[in-house]
Amino acid sequence: MAIILTVLAYFAVLFCVSRLTSRRSTNESFYRADRRSPWPMVAFGMVGASISGVTFVSVPGMVLTSQMTYLQVCLGFIVGYVVVATVLLPLYYRLGLTSIYTYLGQRLGRRSHLAGVGFFLLSKMTGAALKFYVVCMILQQFVFDALAIPFWAGVAALVLLIWLYTHRGGIKTLVVTDTLQTLCLLTALLLIIYMVVGDLGLSLGEAVQAVADSPMSRVFVLDDWASPRNFWKQFLSGVFIVVVMTGLDQDMMQKNLTCRTLREAQKDMCSYGVAFVPVNLLFLSLGVLLTMLPATSGATGDALLPAYVHTFLVDGNSVAVIPLIPIIFVLGIVAASFSTADSALTSMTTSFCVDVCRRPADVPLRRRVHVLMCLVFALFIIMFRYVGSTSLIDAIYTMVGYTYGPLLGLFVFGLFTRRRPADRWVPLVCVVSPLLCLAADVLAQSVYGYRFGYELLMLNGLLTFAGLWGCSLHKSFS
Repeated sequence: MAIILTVLAYFAVLFCVSRLTSRRSTNESFYRADRRSPWPMVAFGMVGASISGVTFVSVPGMVLTSQMTYLQVCLGFIVGYVVVATVLLPLYYRLGLTSIYTYLGQRLGRRSHLAGVGFFLLSKMTGAALKFYVVCMILQQFVFDALAIPFWAGVAALVLLIWLYTHRGGIKTLVVTDTLQTLCLLTALLLIIYMVVGDLGLSLGEAVQAVADSPMSRVFVLDDWASPRNFWKQFLSGVFIVVVMTGLDQDMMQKNLTCRTLREAQKDMCSYGVAFVPVNLLFLSLGVLLTMLPATSGATGDALLPAYVHTFLVDGNSVAVIPLIPIIFVLGIVAASFSTADSALTSMTTSFCVDVCRRPADVPLRRRVHVLMCLVFALFIIMFRYVGSTSLIDAIYTMVGYTYGPLLGLFVFGLFTRRRPADRWVPLVCVVSPLLCLAADVLAQSVYGYRFGYELLMLNGLLTFAGLWGCSLHKSFS
């Protein structure tokens, strides 16, 4: 009951914020927050929006299989954010875009435009639903099962809550709620680390030393080129993951485009880009500390942190009147997951109205599309109930390699060549490229025993670029 009351109180605060920010709301407020967002607020909120509930659950468990090598990807993130801030942001601000995919229509043609939008909607719907599945799964385990509430009903209730506080204010509301959600997420993380250190009977200095001495604290893999954890594969993949998952993603860019000026947007992006290394180091350090507890022995992957939290509900710790650790954990998960899901639904609504329907000023259409996106989103989450994964974050990045690769190829071709492809062939190129990547991955595993990692994204983008070059006309774009 204490967990339910905490979650309800949290949403009560979100609704109050929504009411305040959605007064006299217009489509310009919904799509671009009137371009008046303070950049420090956007930067802080983007930390939570980018981390998501998957990070909260998956990253601590990653130390069991890949030590701290995920930090290699995070180092690549920093370079990726600099690239986005210096190459893509100036383009978007110069063109005054509401949807970044409008650029594809201007540069390559209408079918190229729709192909890019289609891959974005598919990628974002799948990825956001997979991330939000985490909070649904956790709440089902800790709250809904005890109340005999079926999984589908819990999902429907949570998605309804998102719709209630976003359907009017849109991105203007999310800039403020993301700040609150990031604060809750980071507070929950630090409190859980504090509790684990106390359970281990260590001081803060001793805990730091224990993490440093653990064989799971290995960060760099420089001696095995065939390993998917090799430094250069992970680092370069981190660069390209940010370029596509932020720079070519309407969800992430829509918030950055709410800043007053290009300069402020660049400061915002570089600030939260650097923050990923220390934040993920904390998550990984938590994972190392959890492996030292008897209560988590035998837990694997995404179950590591939930296994620790579960002991406070079923073991001797349950005598406490207020289950503090489960409350903190659920609050952190809810804050992280909702920060990701609400912005994803808003960005998909924006892209569909602006890019597909080309009716950005139609308020009734926007509201109907927002409802439709929420319904499809809920269906995707329920579908994931029947799909298992030992590491959700790896599953997301694998999916990204297939679905964001064509977006990478489209934007690189448009930005760095003067050629114009035959527009009618572009959708086919964007579909064939991921299929070729899948065939290459299967062949490499069966013949050479090599498994593609995050570098699949780069191969996919390269194949898309080559296909666009092959079907491009000789006349230059002007």
